[in-house]
Amino acid sequence: MADEKFNEKSIDPTLTAVHDSMVDGLGQLSEYFGFSKVMGQLYGALLMSPRPLCLDDLMDRLDISKASVSMNMRTLEHMGMVRQVWVRGRGDRRKFYEAETAFWQIISNILAGREMRDVDRALAVMTKNAERLSATISSMNAEDREQAQLYLERIAQMQALFKFAQLIITTILAQVSEMDFEDISGIEIRVD
Repeated sequence: MADEKFNEKSIDPTLTAVHDSMVDGLGQLSEYFGFSKVMGQLYGALLMSPRPLCLDDLMDRLDISKASVSMNMRTLEHMGMVRQVWVRGRGDRRKFYEAETAFWQIISNILAGREMRDVDRALAVMTKNAERLSATISSMNAEDREQAQLYLERIAQMQALFKFAQLIITTILAQVSEMDFEDISGIEIRVD
């Protein structure tokens, strides 16, 4: 990203390097967690901006199409990661956005939405399959019954894992509102 893409005046090269590194890093992190890389880069560009940005600003900064910016911004807005803001003194009709900086709220939204929904769906599929097998296992021949029993055991193991994940997510969501994250940021974890 060239300096002029996010500021008309000359900017220190260190600031440019840190900005680009953060935008790229958030893009990679986004992709790692199953979201689009562009979505992470858009969030990063807004997060590192001292002022709200419009779709054209984001398009220019990241060198991506307006359609991609628009589609990904809608998703980010739906997830509560960005919000539309009014910019005083702007007479045009462009929409401006800024990044949500309450990071634990973002994590809570994602856990309560996508992650919990995916865990619930997986548990529903496993339950349905276990019920199907249980309903027909008695009519199977010996070899198939043995295979069905193995399936039931493995499904039960997976259900236990997913119920544990459900418990962890629920516990995290219940605790987030009561936590003082300033205290947590001072904790140093050492692995010996």
